[in-house]
Amino acid sequence: MEAVLEAGPDELPFSRVHRWAVAAPIACGCAIAAAAVYVAANDPMGPGVHFPACPLYQATGLWCPGCGLTRAAHALLNGRIGAAFGYNLLFPLFFGAFAFGWLAWLRRSLGRAVIVPVAKLPPWTAYALGAFVLAFAVVRNLPGFGALRP
Repeated sequence: MEAVLEAGPDELPFSRVHRWAVAAPIACGCAIAAAAVYVAANDPMGPGVHFPACPLYQATGLWCPGCGLTRAAHALLNGRIGAAFGYNLLFPLFFGAFAFGWLAWLRRSLGRAVIVPVAKLPPWTAYALGAFVLAFAVVRNLPGFGALRP
């Protein structure tokens, strides 16, 4: 009994973890999978298909860093990787961050540590990444950089 009480989060048996804590990330993962199937089956630019428009683009006419991600997901899920890069050059960054966040949430719900603890990254990395995404948003709206627009 003392060994279980002294064990770290990676060593706790699943029966000791509250099983309902896993329900939220699993349900969210199922919803994401269903949304991916819907996006794969329906072209966002097709007739009669209605996906929500980017609120920033609708209000200002400016492309945000995430504009084109739905079209990129559709292209990627249909095996058109080059077209996905054409819709949003940063889609691997966005999708990777999303997958990492979901996996971290699932692992924490299971009582395990995150694979790559974000706390161990140097503090400037978050600022550098944010500045990079912001710079991408600015540059894709400049004249002469039409290739970066969706």
